[in-house]
Amino acid sequence: MKFGIDRLLSDPALRAPLQGRRVAVLAHPASVTADLTHTMDALAACPDITLSAAFGPQHGMKGDLQDNMMESSDYRDPVHGVPVFSLYGEVRRPRDEWMQTFDVILIDLQDLGCRIYTFVTTLLYVLEAAAAHGKEVWVLDRPNPAGRPVEGTTLKPGWESFVGAGPMPMRHGLTLGEMGHWFIHHFKIDVQYRVIGMENYDPEGAPGYGWPLGQRAWINPSPNAPNLSMARAYAGTVMIEGATLSEGRGTTRPLELFGAPDIDARAVIAEMRRIAPGWLDGCVLRDMWFEPTFHKHVGKLCSGVQIHCEDPVYDHHAFRPWRVQAAGFKAIRNLYPDYDLWRDFPYEYAFGKLPIDTINGGTALREWVDDRDAHAGDLDHMASADESDWIEERRPFLIY
Repeated sequence: MKFGIDRLLSDPALRAPLQGRRVAVLAHPASVTADLTHTMDALAACPDITLSAAFGPQHGMKGDLQDNMMESSDYRDPVHGVPVFSLYGEVRRPRDEWMQTFDVILIDLQDLGCRIYTFVTTLLYVLEAAAAHGKEVWVLDRPNPAGRPVEGTTLKPGWESFVGAGPMPMRHGLTLGEMGHWFIHHFKIDVQYRVIGMENYDPEGAPGYGWPLGQRAWINPSPNAPNLSMARAYAGTVMIEGATLSEGRGTTRPLELFGAPDIDARAVIAEMRRIAPGWLDGCVLRDMWFEPTFHKHVGKLCSGVQIHCEDPVYDHHAFRPWRVQAAGFKAIRNLYPDYDLWRDFPYEYAFGKLPIDTINGGTALREWVDDRDAHAGDLDHMASADESDWIEERRPFLIY
């Protein structure tokens, strides 16, 4: 199979509309060709393309910034001599003067298929800026490693943020190219938009179900996205960023586990099985121990739960990471009623809101966890309706 960047480079007819125009690229460390050449280098080496600028998303073009809310600076690329503008620095939206440095922007970002992963929001902001300045946007499409399944409640009006670009569920099941089509339709953006689609991509094909296992190397799109298992679990484990539990940052398996020094992981797993056994299908939960070298609970021995969602235990269509993590929160609340579970700080600069609510695009999940009389079926009912609506809404925008 070929990703969008590889098709563009191998087909002169696809590149023809770029001749004589200034081209910018929005990329990160996972923006590479099949032979692992970085997209920026490959475009600069292509005689048909005049590279005039580059943009980096959250964590930077270099992917060197470990944590959330660490801002990147602008700089001039020392190899190609073009300016590199940060879309996660002093601003999140492209400055007007930056938009004058190119005619067409190529977006080549490996996404994780989750609403909160900020490359989705950056795509929207670039589309809006391009519309305002008469620029053209191309997405060089890449797989959604979480595949087509949909899960989670829909972001509610008034909860839009940098981790919530619009009314979609947590796990949206679209590629970035498909998401661009939905954004343009939903927000009525008048912009020239083109997707260089993938060739021979099957989002339902085993064993990768969204990621071409055995065909493409995995490269971290952000520092704590080290493998396919993390990408599959992320639509659930990302919620731990709004909790006092560790999500495994500071370990070698970030966002595949959760824990703390003052919980009993075996008891938590048993309670998860009691309250929502059907939510735990498609994966295996294993109690384990870890000691973060940085971030939450640094240097402390934590009792943890690891979510195994790889072969041979993984069932793609049964695995529901958002519900798995919801059950984990509920189990801790049931076992430790007074546990200080929710963090309180302006997550991604959303002031006056609890991070867990910003992450979920509303208060429903937190209120369900904290309501001692609420059952699994209550959350299931809310989420199932939103999921069904989204599956129908996204249908016209599916390319593959």
